[in-house]
Amino acid sequence: MRIRKAVITAAGGTQRALPLQTLIHDGTEKSVLSILIEQALTANIDEICVVVWPGDETRYAQAAGSHAGSVRFVAQQHPPRGYGHAIYCARDFVGQEPFLHMVGDHLYVSTSKPGVQRLVKLAESESCSASGVQPTRESLLPRFGAVAGRRVSGRTGVYRVDTVIEKPTPTEAEQRLMVPGIRAGYYLCFFGIHVFTPTLMDLLGRMLADDPNHSVTLSAALAELARQEQYLALEDTGRRYDLGARYGLLTAQLALALNGRDRDEVLTHLLELLAEREMTPPAGGKE
Repeated sequence: MRIRKAVITAAGGTQRALPLQTLIHDGTEKSVLSILIEQALTANIDEICVVVWPGDETRYAQAAGSHAGSVRFVAQQHPPRGYGHAIYCARDFVGQEPFLHMVGDHLYVSTSKPGVQRLVKLAESESCSASGVQPTRESLLPRFGAVAGRRVSGRTGVYRVDTVIEKPTPTEAEQRLMVPGIRAGYYLCFFGIHVFTPTLMDLLGRMLADDPNHSVTLSAALAELARQEQYLALEDTGRRYDLGARYGLLTAQLALALNGRDRDEVLTHLLELLAEREMTPPAGGKE
């Protein structure tokens, strides 16, 4: 199985501006969208589709910079019907091919081989869908979909998925998502990077048609996918940064800088800032 195409979703009504933000990556100003596109290209992706809010196509083309000519922008039809619907809007682009999927409101930083490359390699070698996951503490469950399954013998950090739940409660997670070897209070939550077979688009299409008045989650489709065919999860040792969280963009910028060639310069500035703060008396106080 060869993965040639990628779909980036960026149509969320409250988060649609996040991929347009500019960060410094190895000394160069780049939009978050451009960074995500370049990460996809490292996995030998040939074609990329970005699903956007209607009317955002021009702004996103500008944010894509030099990559704009090789990226297709597709608007999510209104009314929007959830995350699953956003992915399904790229069905004509995907056709009957497997595809890489990344979310546009997260940034991924790795100190070793990028997770997107490892995930694509796993999916291609096993000819199946695969999702990046990461052990995540219980308090963060309201922000992620989570999976459970059994470890694949002879493969480090690889699981055969049998259960998928969207934003489970702690009680639900304890009852259905415990995985041997994962420390207590932690669960395997989605990292935000996936590879899907064409089956995923078929499932989303049927779910949207069967219930035209409600939203469709990706997790619901993946739960059915796991029942129909092999679906793997791969532990990702990198870090994912939610750009929509409080100080999310700042944290992502620091992570990029500390993982890049400007690390020493950034650390020096941070130390100087902290030293200045320690030397400055509090307002109304005495030296």
